[in-house]
Amino acid sequence: MTSAPRKLLIVDDDPGIQRQLKWVFEDYDIYLAANREEAIAVSRKETPQVVLLDLAMPPDLEGPSEGFAALEQILSFDPKTRVIIASGNDEYENAVKAVSMGAYDFCSKPVDTDILKLIVERAFYLYELEAENERLSHHTEHSPFDGLITSSPKMLKICQAVEQVAGSTISVMFTGESGTGKEVIAKALHELSPRRDEPFIAINCAAIPENLLESELFGHEKGAFTGAVKQTVGKFEQANKGTLFLDEIAEMAAPLQAKLLRFLQERTIERVGGRSSIELDVRVVSATNRNLTEEIEAGRFREDLYYRLNEVAFDLPPLRERDGDGVLIAQYFIKKYNKSLGTSVKGLASDATTAINTYAWPGNVRQLENRVKRAMVLCSGKHIHIEDLDIDIPEDEQQFPTLRQIREDAERDHIMKALAACHNNISKAAKLLGVSRPTLYELMKSLGLKE
Repeated sequence: MTSAPRKLLIVDDDPGIQRQLKWVFEDYDIYLAANREEAIAVSRKETPQVVLLDLAMPPDLEGPSEGFAALEQILSFDPKTRVIIASGNDEYENAVKAVSMGAYDFCSKPVDTDILKLIVERAFYLYELEAENERLSHHTEHSPFDGLITSSPKMLKICQAVEQVAGSTISVMFTGESGTGKEVIAKALHELSPRRDEPFIAINCAAIPENLLESELFGHEKGAFTGAVKQTVGKFEQANKGTLFLDEIAEMAAPLQAKLLRFLQERTIERVGGRSSIELDVRVVSATNRNLTEEIEAGRFREDLYYRLNEVAFDLPPLRERDGDGVLIAQYFIKKYNKSLGTSVKGLASDATTAINTYAWPGNVRQLENRVKRAMVLCSGKHIHIEDLDIDIPEDEQQFPTLRQIREDAERDHIMKALAACHNNISKAAKLLGVSRPTLYELMKSLGLKE
């Protein structure tokens, strides 16, 4: 079930009992503590799965206060720890209280080592079973595209293509306006690739001054420049065996572009101030919100570097071109932030839904997230209204949809979701929707979804 070492912490001030239990549990990694301070120190450093705790510890050898305090602190540090209480026959009430405070079990002193071995073995088993269930649950629920909310055919097509190229070593570039989710897709590409267990390192080339970016990317040797008091590893070395995501690549200065090109050609780097070449295995993924063809024509970006980075390109559509996604994403943000903001917003009022679908969202998903969080804090009821969003919609765009438009929009969104769930298999989607295949074809045709 698990390959992690089994760590058992024995907390008892009697050296004789410590020696006896250390011998009984010689198959485990044993840690000893004689008082509460030592027990807490070991718990924080070693995080033992099971703790055998004597309630009577110095300085209160006649009472359970130190034991109760140790139990509380150990569980506050790691609630999953299985704490077994060792107590005398006349301390039954204290042992029961300890169990009510979160202890796993208790045994009477003097201990029957055979019974205690069974209790400890079962405690380890249950700890490992819970850890395995948690791991499997996380593995099942986690998706490489976590954070990407869409029913847009354009975005779904990009996601499918990303899945196809993820297993290769080909260089990928994402283009699109700021806030369209380029880093989210880049992370998904990494998660879907054989490098998923290796580092994903992201750096925004526009956020770091030009004179510092080279050192940040390639690292530097001690004494390479004023202030370089020690050798420093750069982002490339940090991303070895994994993926390096270079955001806003168009902001990179010409000399640094040449150094990046050399890495892509030779797969080696040199630290600033260094003389030796360092061979690395890094997949470079880049992104930009600029038109690189125009940048090349203006002499600001190297054409040869462009072709090295742009072996496969994905142009992410802005939010205004992703029909229906604005409302889906807004609803996702409402669920996401209710707890952290201390709000209880249930959803969007009809006027807010219309506004989100109508507004152009020049800042894309990032702007939508900002507006929704603001609205959640300021709205007076359980639903967000248009005035809560604080967005200006031109008079000629404030058109109230007809019932037919609402019905068609709902049918279109529902069909797109069914097709996405069935990987564009028409027969399966028709069955999911409860209609015949010819009927679904007719609906798709009437709603402009023929392709």
